[in-house]
Amino acid sequence: MFSRKGFTILELLIVIAVIAILVGIALPRFKGMQDEGNMARAKGELRMLQTAVESYYMHNNNTLPAALTNLQTAVPQIAPSIIPTDPFGGAAYGYGKGGTTWFVLYSKGPKLDGAASIDTDGAVTEGTDGASCIYVTNGSPVDTTP
Repeated sequence: MFSRKGFTILELLIVIAVIAILVGIALPRFKGMQDEGNMARAKGELRMLQTAVESYYMHNNNTLPAALTNLQTAVPQIAPSIIPTDPFGGAAYGYGKGGTTWFVLYSKGPKLDGAASIDTDGAVTEGTDGASCIYVTNGSPVDTTP
């Protein structure tokens, strides 16, 4: 009797091809899930920073912090080196003031091109068209729809 041990080259090539096709299908979906996770993380951290800025404002004679690193006085548990960084790009979250009352905190977003600003009336304006900004504010967004 003839017994066969192992696989032929053709069988191995077919298995490798099937695995390569499955990896090709799964990789783009993984990138999308990674962006969704980073967006959820950014939103949560921005809400936490918003609470810290509002606490700073209330405990410092209605004065907004000059920079996010000033928050250690409002929330002693947050040291400047522990303030979270933007998951998109790894830099610090953006922060802007509009007069003495309004502020905006923003993340660059998945396209790494987002930005937001706020004017003295509390109106928030996002950066360029198509930018992917994620932000929180105590102001109000400007409606830019035509």
